[in-house]
Amino acid sequence: MNKSSINDEISLRILEHIHESPSITQRDLASKLGIALGLTNSYIKRLYKKGYIKIKNLTGKRIIYMLTPKGFTEKARLTLNYMARSFNYFKEIKQRIDKTYDLMVSLGIKEVVIWGNDELAELCYIASIGLPIKIVGVVSLNGAKKFHNLPVYSKAEIRNTQFDAILVATFDEKEIAELKNIDAKVYYLWQT
Repeated sequence: MNKSSINDEISLRILEHIHESPSITQRDLASKLGIALGLTNSYIKRLYKKGYIKIKNLTGKRIIYMLTPKGFTEKARLTLNYMARSFNYFKEIKQRIDKTYDLMVSLGIKEVVIWGNDELAELCYIASIGLPIKIVGVVSLNGAKKFHNLPVYSKAEIRNTQFDAILVATFDEKEIAELKNIDAKVYYLWQT
């Protein structure tokens, strides 16, 4: 994600939080966004200077923020841009998954374990429907016990499982590093 996209996403989230809760504090905003308080303050100032929000002092230190009509328009624009980026990301990931499955099929791989169980694993599972590949289970990286009707394995249990290859459905480097200790064919979505 480039710097402009990051700035747009933070601005959008601030505008959303202000719209939902006008009396939100900058400290609460910073916490919800996972960014520093000073950075939150600079975003608020920028949104104010551009005319997207109004700041009203109540009593003492109490402040409320209000979206201006220009702010509502900007929030809508940022939302549309975010959705377009999300759809493009989804499309790119789907193409990578399809390319990886095409490679697996061409190599005669029939039974696959998905390494991961979040949204990316969900996309891998859905993309496998109708292919001559069977997903025989997933490795839970977050402790979840269910994933559709498939067996869910811990990392330790995978050694006693029958499969032809592992499809890595995570970008977490720590989780990927653990694959070095498993003797199996491993396919990464970003290496196709």
